[in-house]
Amino acid sequence: MFDNLKEEVTQIIIDELKNTNDKMQQICDLLQEKVTHYDWVGFYFKNGDKRELKLGPFAGNPTDHTIIPFGKGICGQVAESNENFVVPDVQAQDNYIACSINVKSEIVVPLFKDGENIGQIDIDSNTPDPFTSQDERFLEFVNREVAKIL
Repeated sequence: MFDNLKEEVTQIIIDELKNTNDKMQQICDLLQEKVTHYDWVGFYFKNGDKRELKLGPFAGNPTDHTIIPFGKGICGQVAESNENFVVPDVQAQDNYIACSINVKSEIVVPLFKDGENIGQIDIDSNTPDPFTSQDERFLEFVNREVAKIL
C-alpha cells in the first residue's frame, strides 16, 4: 500500500501548477482517504522564532489545537526531541493533548529542512495501536518529499 502512496506523494510534490500549501493539503487528504487507520492527518510548523508549533494544512475534524508550545503534548515533545514518537495508547500518555475522544493512538514524525527540525506530520488514529515501522518509514519519506518544496 505505501509503495503506491509514495508514487502519488511524489506526483503531488512535482506538480508545478499547485502552490506549496495546496500540495501539503492534497497530501493530507490523500493519506487520510487512503490509509484506513489515519483518521486525522496534519502538519505543524515552528512558528517563527517562538517556541511553539502552528497548525498548517490538515485533513480530518477541525481542532482547537492550532498552537502547541514546545514540550506540550506529543507534537510539542517531538519539537524538542527531534525523534519520531509512536503512541500506541494515548490514554497511557501523561503529556497527551486530547483532540477528540475517539482518538486511540498517535504518531508524530519530525520534518527536517537542511538538518533543522522545522515541523512535523501528526497522525491521529481511532484504532488502538495500528502504527508499525512501515508507517514510520513512510511518513519519513513524506516529510523528505515535503521538505523539497519548503
